Amino acid sequence: MSVARQVVVEADGGSRGNPGPAGYGAVVIDPATGEPLAEAAEYIGVATNNVAEYRGLIAGLSAAKALFPDAGDALRVHVRMDSKLVVEQMSGRWKIKHPDMKPLAARAAAILPPSSVTYEWIPRAQNKHADRLANEAMDAGRDGRTWEASASTAALDTPSARTASAPPPIQGPPGDQAAGAARARAALAAARGAAAPEGLFPMPGAQEPEPPAEAAPVTGAAAPAAEPSAEPSAAPDPEPSAARVVPAPDSSAAPVVPAPEPSATPQTGWGSAPDLGAPAMLVLLRHGETALTPQKRFSGSGGTDPELSATGRDQAERAAEHFAALGTVQEIVSSPLRRCRETAATVAARLGLDVHVDEGLRETDFGAWEGLTFGEVRERHGDDLTAWLASPDAAPTGGGESFAEVAERVAAARDRIVARYAGRTVLLVTHVTPIKTLVRLALGAPPEALFRMELSAASISAVAYYGDGNASVRLLNDTSHLR
Repeated sequence: MSVARQVVVEADGGSRGNPGPAGYGAVVIDPATGEPLAEAAEYIGVATNNVAEYRGLIAGLSAAKALFPDAGDALRVHVRMDSKLVVEQMSGRWKIKHPDMKPLAARAAAILPPSSVTYEWIPRAQNKHADRLANEAMDAGRDGRTWEASASTAALDTPSARTASAPPPIQGPPGDQAAGAARARAALAAARGAAAPEGLFPMPGAQEPEPPAEAAPVTGAAAPAAEPSAEPSAAPDPEPSAARVVPAPDSSAAPVVPAPEPSATPQTGWGSAPDLGAPAMLVLLRHGETALTPQKRFSGSGGTDPELSATGRDQAERAAEHFAALGTVQEIVSSPLRRCRETAATVAARLGLDVHVDEGLRETDFGAWEGLTFGEVRERHGDDLTAWLASPDAAPTGGGESFAEVAERVAAARDRIVARYAGRTVLLVTHVTPIKTLVRLALGAPPEALFRMELSAASISAVAYYGDGNASVRLLNDTSHLR
């Protein structure tokens, strides 16, 4: 009977251009000590981030299998990656639609029995070793070299990060994703008590108390099922080679070698803390420009419902590229107005997701002010404009909506979406007033705060909603993806 073996694989991949010169890195780690057991890295030519990340996963799984060739079904591998896309696809929750991803996912799934592999998303800051390996591989490719383990420095400062004498404090509001993961480890550490020295990485299936159900790692599926599809990419390359110590069949490329030994003692515990689970993350994307946007004309739900301009379509494409690179969006919900539906459709096509429409996300009905500039409204409807600026209960001329009415329907839409997509990342494609309203409500700010926020076309904001009813504004008016 084979002796049970447990290892952690951390993998990453990157592309300088997406697509562009790409490489991957992977490290196999002893979960009890944090000691790196093997490393793999390779420059793979021109490819996308997603292809490189999958290649890193394949290399890591191959290296783990090669280290323990006789373990068979007794080998347990816990994969940790900062690619939400790869983790969700390999866990079976996201469908794989992109043709370049399907063969890579199939290769990864075939290396070990599905029941032997679990997956966990981690923040990029916790995946530094694999990230450094990937960058070393890309640097080597840029210089016309082959990555060599003997020249790698990826592991030099990683052990100290894994084995610091005191872990960093658990930070962030209740339900924060990063803090929640730390609290899950805290609960596991508290359950273990002082029975034995504790490993750095909790391994699913170990003979010890399990973490809370909401924090448990996801078991790999027999066949990955679902995805927002990744961006266009170069054709997948062959599988990487496995460890030098035990050559893998059908391999010819990246070397995998025993990694340097760490020089410090691993961290042995975490303090306990409550965990409310992952929040519902609403990513708020304002639609791209229309012909009215640069003219700063009132354009609500009672006007002409304009389409995106050429600039607006370009902004939507840039937003789609941004979200594809992140790989975090799981659902898309849009305002019913045309400019939002066109923006949402562009992103959805890139991610392979459907677009759901919620009427509550539409823009304010500006009544008789539709299509007018602020100056024109002041000239024609000065008293009504003054009242509107002074009170959230005042409506625009001609039967438009007050900000109080808009806030009521936007809050109702928010509650529906948060309840439906608890713990998930949802892209809301909507307008200036709904986004500002969501931010204002999350901050507990007064209605006049609406006039004190700038919100550019195709900008991104984000609000997290926790299980205890609290909210946290994470981002406001980010336009870095448009530059």
